[in-house]
Amino acid sequence: MTDALLARLTVGAIFIYHGLVPKLLFRDATELQLLDAHGLPHSLLTLAGIAELALGLIIVLLRGQRWPLYLALAALLGLLVDVAILAPALLAQAFNPLTLNLAAMALCMIALRNRSRS
Repeated sequence: MTDALLARLTVGAIFIYHGLVPKLLFRDATELQLLDAHGLPHSLLTLAGIAELALGLIIVLLRGQRWPLYLALAALLGLLVDVAILAPALLAQAFNPLTLNLAAMALCMIALRNRSRS
């Protein structure tokens, strides 16, 4: 297994987990607070979970495609900026969005550096 493939599979697993567990299965309070900060209904958490789960599966299954990794990079950066603006206190917590998103963005870059398409 190449480093690029391992990075791709890990990014996919991160999106699958974060779509499934805190959004669809357990409806995490922090996720709901972020929706509240935007003035959005809690029902959007289900849609967000499905979207994250789908992106994770696309990253894993469409290994010859680079666009899902670029989409993941954009989403990770956008969501990080969003949290920094609307809920900056989350950035000081253990296992926070800053460290998670930076690590996932680095993994995206490792996967994208493989010219032969992981």
